[in-house]
Amino acid sequence: MKRWCSRREGCPAPLIHVLWIAILLPGGACSVTRTPAPAEPDQKPIFVSGRDGYDTYRIPALLTTGQGTLLAFCEGRKDSRSDHGNIDLLIRRSTDGGETWSRQEVVWDDGGNTCGNPCPVVDQETGTIWLLLTHNPGDEGLREIRLPGARGTRTVWVTSSEDDGKTWAQPREITATTKKSGWDWYATGPGVGIQLRQGPQRGRLVIPCDYSYPTSNPDEVVHQYEGPPIGFGSHVIYSDDHGKSWHLGGNIQPQANECQVAELTDGRLLLNFRSYFGRNLRGRSWSSDGGMTWSESQDDPQLTEPVCQASLLRYSWPGAGDRSRLLFSNPAATERVRMTTRLSYDEGESWAESRLLHAGPSAYSSLAVLPDGTIACLYERGDESPYETITLARFGLDWLTQGKDRGD
Repeated sequence: MKRWCSRREGCPAPLIHVLWIAILLPGGACSVTRTPAPAEPDQKPIFVSGRDGYDTYRIPALLTTGQGTLLAFCEGRKDSRSDHGNIDLLIRRSTDGGETWSRQEVVWDDGGNTCGNPCPVVDQETGTIWLLLTHNPGDEGLREIRLPGARGTRTVWVTSSEDDGKTWAQPREITATTKKSGWDWYATGPGVGIQLRQGPQRGRLVIPCDYSYPTSNPDEVVHQYEGPPIGFGSHVIYSDDHGKSWHLGGNIQPQANECQVAELTDGRLLLNFRSYFGRNLRGRSWSSDGGMTWSESQDDPQLTEPVCQASLLRYSWPGAGDRSRLLFSNPAATERVRMTTRLSYDEGESWAESRLLHAGPSAYSSLAVLPDGTIACLYERGDESPYETITLARFGLDWLTQGKDRGD
C-alpha cells in the first residue's frame, strides 16, 4: 500500500483580460464597438499515456477541495488499455488553479490487481475528502467474474484524506453494506459525489454508482458482452455519518450504467446516466427522498451520446443576485468524439448553451468549479484515439455562453 507526501505550493496565476476598444476613425467614421472577447480555453495534458511507467491512463475524476486545491485522479493501467489487469489509482494536485501540478503519485497499488473507478467527494462540514473506489483480481474482468470458478468479484472500498489530499488512509472495504449479493460488476462513479444541502437529508454524502446483474429477460440483456447474459443498472450509495459508514440507496434498471448526480433547487436529485437502450441518448431519473427511490428513467432528447460516461455538476445556486446553473460534459456524438460542455438554467430540463472543447477523439470527463468561478474539465483526449492523454481544459462562463450570461 503506497501513500505520498506533500508537494510544493503554488501561487495564484494572474487573470488576463482581452478588451476590444472602439476607435474613432478619420472623417468621423467609427468602428463597431465590440464586447470583451471571452478567452479561449486553456488546455494542457495532465496524464500522457506511455509515460511514467504506465501504458494507458484512463477514468478521470476532478475535485476542488475546501481549500481550493484541484485534485486530478485517474487509473494508471500498467500493461494495456484493458479495464482489468495491473491497474493503480493515481493522483496529481494543483494549488494554483491548474497552472502547475505535483508529480504523479499512487493512492492505491495492490500488485497485479485492479484498483480503480475514483469517485471523490468533500464533506463541507468536516473538511474530509472521501474517495470511493473499486477492486477486483487483475486477471478477472467483467466477463470472467461472472463465470463459475471465478476467484473473486468486484468489491467496493473507501479511503479518505484529512490534509487536502496530500496523504490518504489505507483503503477499507465496504462491499457488505453497498452491494447486493446478486450483482457482479460494480463501479463507483466514475466522476464525483455530492453532499446534500437541503431537506431532511441535509449533509448526506451521495456517490453515484452502477452494477451488472444476471438476467434472462431479453428486454434487459446487454448484447455487447460475451458470456452469460447480463443487464446493467445505476444506483447510489450514501453516508449520513460523515463517512463512517456507507449504505446502499435506490437503483435504476434496466439499461442504465455509469452515472452522475446533482441536487436540484427543489430538493430533488437528478441522476444522469449512460444508457444501453440503443437510442444514443443520455438517460435520466429523479429522486425526492435523498436517493432512496428513483423515478422511471427517461431519455434526455438534447443529450446525444455514443454510450459513454459523462459529467454533471452544479455551477451555482439561485439567490444573492445569481441564478441556478448546471454543467454537463460528454462526447456529443454517436462515436467517442466532439467533447462538449453544456449549461442549463432550468435544472437540467434543457441545455441552453453548448461549446465544443475538442472535435477529435474524446471519451470520459469530469467537471469542477474553481473558487474564482473558472470551470475545469478533465477529459480523455487524443488525435487518433481518445486514450492518448487525460487533458485539463479551463475556461470561463463567458466563453461557455459566448458572453450572454449576465447573472439573474
